[in-house]
Amino acid sequence: MLYPITVEVLHQVFSPHGFVEKIVTFQKSAGFQALIQFQSRQSAIQARNSLQGRNIYDGCCQLDVHYSKLSDLQVKYNSDRSRDFTNSSLPTEQRGRSSQPSYGDGLCALQPHGARDAFAQMSNTAAIAAAFGGCLPPGVSGRNDKCTILVTNLNYDECDEDKLFNLFSIYGNVVRIKFLHNKPDHALVQMGDGLQAELAIHFLKGTMLFGRRMELNFSKHPDITQGPDTHEYAQCSLNRFNNNAVKNYRYCSAPTRMIHVSSLPQDITEEEIVTHLEDHGIISNSKLFEVNGKKQALVLFENEEQATKALVCKNGSSIGRSSIRLSFSQLQSV
Repeated sequence: MLYPITVEVLHQVFSPHGFVEKIVTFQKSAGFQALIQFQSRQSAIQARNSLQGRNIYDGCCQLDVHYSKLSDLQVKYNSDRSRDFTNSSLPTEQRGRSSQPSYGDGLCALQPHGARDAFAQMSNTAAIAAAFGGCLPPGVSGRNDKCTILVTNLNYDECDEDKLFNLFSIYGNVVRIKFLHNKPDHALVQMGDGLQAELAIHFLKGTMLFGRRMELNFSKHPDITQGPDTHEYAQCSLNRFNNNAVKNYRYCSAPTRMIHVSSLPQDITEEEIVTHLEDHGIISNSKLFEVNGKKQALVLFENEEQATKALVCKNGSSIGRSSIRLSFSQLQSV
């Protein structure tokens, strides 16, 4: 392994294909291996079909994925080598003690502290590629240095800077947004770096927003000049990529019908979530659930345009005392 493979790295790679319940890693004579338990059989099938033969990092750590005969993993410790994502109360692993002696005949030579150091030294592009299953999306080079995007064909009557921020912040930190006075259906969006700009263009080009199909291209301007008609977002608390940025890249996708809602109050009900979002489209199904003691929800709209409208209008809105976060989910059903 040229780069460390921890539970967190594996979770980033496999979780886009469904809810991962448990992961156990171990070393055998054939090499470093892992057992990954999904919540559903469908997710396991999708992960296997999508990830077989893919690389975790660019040019290395190729995956060989098979189905296990085990029906349920027994996890004793939550650590860099094993994790039960449905039970955050498990103890952390004791030093020098194997987390899962029954599954392997040794431990990975990388200790947790060393793994974190090596991961920090890994190139940003390689780390982000891991979140996408081993390689960046087609057409995304990771070498672009243009940070500003020209967005055209916007519905100026319905759209504003904050709504654009809610949409573009899924793909990176937004620095500034400016609508052009002489072309009111045009706007400039400055992202935190060139890769984030590439991702936004890749996933959002042609997206329907308020009845108009957006067009996105790199702007000839390297950045947006500060001014009274420019909205600043660099310090906005709703930017998602300040902490644990690599983890957030795994949620990047083109708009889908399914919205994932997080940062919900603990006493929230499914009916309250539906009521909060149903003004923006027809909700086909919904599900409220809990992960690591935190309430989350999935909301399925009739089509992608309705889900996109809900996201741009309600991301960062308040339910009770909580400011909720919305993102697109790649799950096909609730």
